[in-house]
Amino acid sequence: MLRIVGVSEATYYNRRKSEQVPKQERENKGGRPRPGYCRTQEGKLISDEEIKEWLLELVAGEEAAYGYRKLTLSLRRQRNLVISFKKGYRLCKELDILEAAKRLRVKHPRRIARNREITAPNQLWEMDIKYGYIRGEDRFFFLMGILDVYDRSLVDYHIGLSCEGKHAAQTLERALWRRRIFGSSNEPVIRTDNGPQFISHIFETACESWGVEHERIPPKTPNKNAHIESFHSNLERECLSKHEFGSYAEAYEVIVNYLDFYNKRRYHDSLYDLSPEEFQEKLSKGEIKRFVVKV
Repeated sequence: MLRIVGVSEATYYNRRKSEQVPKQERENKGGRPRPGYCRTQEGKLISDEEIKEWLLELVAGEEAAYGYRKLTLSLRRQRNLVISFKKGYRLCKELDILEAAKRLRVKHPRRIARNREITAPNQLWEMDIKYGYIRGEDRFFFLMGILDVYDRSLVDYHIGLSCEGKHAAQTLERALWRRRIFGSSNEPVIRTDNGPQFISHIFETACESWGVEHERIPPKTPNKNAHIESFHSNLERECLSKHEFGSYAEAYEVIVNYLDFYNKRRYHDSLYDLSPEEFQEKLSKGEIKRFVVKV
């Protein structure tokens, strides 16, 4: 009969042997694990229903505080079960014993920018980022600047092909040293938007350690950062739009020269037609009248 149907004797007797073994006890020779079961380290098949009973026993005891991950670890260690975290999660979900997701504690609570009246330099600094394009290298560069709202000077800045939280912290530290107020009681409030550089832990931690109050403007309210936005507009109109940069080195040189012009020689209507540097000098000598900037 086997010769007539074209089946070898080995295939026939091997099939008969496998049929004599219960389906749930047949050896799984690789491939996808058998649905509805897990194996122990010794190779014994355990049904999902039995595993669920074990899970209910765990949550009724000392392991009640565990989430799905630690419950799965308990099954591995106490029952020698070979089970993935993914399956542990699914079984816990079916039993409705998943722990509610933990809320992360905010280490640095957000301070919303509030209305202020600025009467002198170093009371409020605005910090923001401007992008520039290098056509010759087909990439962007960053200019991160800190602007004093009262005297309109760019206190310090960072120019680079990358711009991260560490660069924001370094720029702020240099600005504080430049104004000789690092660690003093006269440190300014620093105002930024909600960019990733400014909400980073490294920048928030730096502000906290230096005693600098950091406030952030609400989303979609650039008018709260109006002074540095105005500076960016001047930078675009008077510098960036007039150059087609071939390299990063060229862009860096042009930007640095413009910033030097902006701080030392460019006249400002709001500063009695003086440059920021001239305004600071005359203000310190009492030669000009003080005013109030409302932000």
